[in-house]
Amino acid sequence: MKNGVYSILKARFLINEEANAAKNWRFIVFLILLAIIMIANNNNVDQKVFKIIQLSGEVKELRSEFVDRRSELMKLKMESTVTEKMAVKGILPASVPPVKVIVKKKEEKGFFKNLW
Repeated sequence: MKNGVYSILKARFLINEEANAAKNWRFIVFLILLAIIMIANNNNVDQKVFKIIQLSGEVKELRSEFVDRRSELMKLKMESTVTEKMAVKGILPASVPPVKVIVKKKEEKGFFKNLW
């Protein structure tokens, strides 16, 4: 048992021809490549998380700006605001309310109704 642990610590399995050292080296290289791929993948995920956080902040900022602009527009569309702005130019609101004009559309007869 003592020799087995001692030989592992000395890494004799990497240089000993009897233990297929080439096969062991290939496995170690495979593990190293796998570790590099995992590190690169983790780095890529971290970058995407940071980008998502940044974009979420921008979305919140743009949403608050949208709400501000919408409330400003609602104030500008109010009749009192429009009346004030037009009074400066000499245009006053009408004293008579507008009348709705209704145009009746003639009913079109189909081909078969024209025949009869």
